[in-house]
Amino acid sequence: MALKKKPVTGMKDMMPSEMEVRDYVIGLIKDTYKTFGFSSIETPCVEHIENLCSKQGGDNEKLIFKILKRGEKLKIDEAKEEADLVDGGLRYDLTVPLSRYYANHANELPAPFKALQMGNVWRADRPQRGRFRQFMQCDIDILGEPSNLAEIELILATTTLLGKLDFHNFTIRINDRRFLKAMAAYSGFKEEDYDNVFITLDKMDKIGLDGVAAELKENGYAEESVEKYLDLFKEITGDVEGVRMCKEKLQGYLAPEAADGLEMIISCVEQEKEADFRMKFDPTLVRGMSYYTGTIFEISMDEFGGSVGGGGRYDKMIGKFTGQDTPAVGFSIGFERIVMLLLERGYQVPTSRPKKAYLLEKKISREKLLEVLDQAKAERAAGNQVMIMNMKKNKKFQKEQLAEQGYTDITEVYNG
Repeated sequence: MALKKKPVTGMKDMMPSEMEVRDYVIGLIKDTYKTFGFSSIETPCVEHIENLCSKQGGDNEKLIFKILKRGEKLKIDEAKEEADLVDGGLRYDLTVPLSRYYANHANELPAPFKALQMGNVWRADRPQRGRFRQFMQCDIDILGEPSNLAEIELILATTTLLGKLDFHNFTIRINDRRFLKAMAAYSGFKEEDYDNVFITLDKMDKIGLDGVAAELKENGYAEESVEKYLDLFKEITGDVEGVRMCKEKLQGYLAPEAADGLEMIISCVEQEKEADFRMKFDPTLVRGMSYYTGTIFEISMDEFGGSVGGGGRYDKMIGKFTGQDTPAVGFSIGFERIVMLLLERGYQVPTSRPKKAYLLEKKISREKLLEVLDQAKAERAAGNQVMIMNMKKNKKFQKEQLAEQGYTDITEVYNG
């Protein structure tokens, strides 16, 4: 039977033109985030299965690529449950590995610690546009900073990067998990029902206010609670005034510091931003990860029709490893979706250095070859990109291919 040429479903091969854009974006990400004081780290792609299945990752825990035990530890015939077969899994995000990393190395790291982590993650998800089963994630996190300075820095760093990639008119939607709970409590929902209510609320952008109302009622919740809940969303504006209205209306349910913090984040970012975007208070924003404890945010882009990044505060996760809670907040850009949008718009990697190609005549002499090699060595030492190739029969097509790759200076070399 012939071997299969195509990659596994949900994964893809990458052509040189895409890799050029990806490499450039990776470099720009690192350079930009370093100016904000973030330091690069790396964690293994395989994590302990107990860490991945700790009920912190929401639905992503259903999508784990699990790894069988190896060698003598794998005893299939004696296995009675999954734990007898599996002890590891491919990471589904970078936040759980980062939390384990910090718990293991906190004494060796500065406080607060500003981490930059890039790497592939894996989810057994249904592939679709901009969504793969193996994909690159790019996270920045601030650990050990309890104040909203952390959120402000994360948003400014991320939006500065997007501005450098020529993205405009996008929106940072922001909310706080404490607002979600306060609004549900004010409307009369029971605390044990919050998660199910939020799952329905999270569909607001797809099914609208009426759809959310219908689904909540179908799920058996009191019509009075549903109407009171949805009336809140009709009143709240997507700005600082909306935050202030919530603070006043939800007295006794919402901690004042939650509203004050959100107002500070929005106003400070609006004042200091460099890129062309807007901040929007969105009380319908939920985010799927159950580890979020406070502020949550997402990047929405009209040209994509959805989210291209998000994050939030997760002050309880590191404590799962250490027994002591540590303030933590992170922001992840959708690297694959960003690259996809750049490729779709025909993005050209900016470069000030020329790309030169030498086309060598068939049976070029040793002396002439050494001359070209010397010239290429000098040009490469100056930082230029140089390609040396043997001349093909269809020279015209060969030159066209080189031009498509960005080679503007193509020199034919002959013995004479």
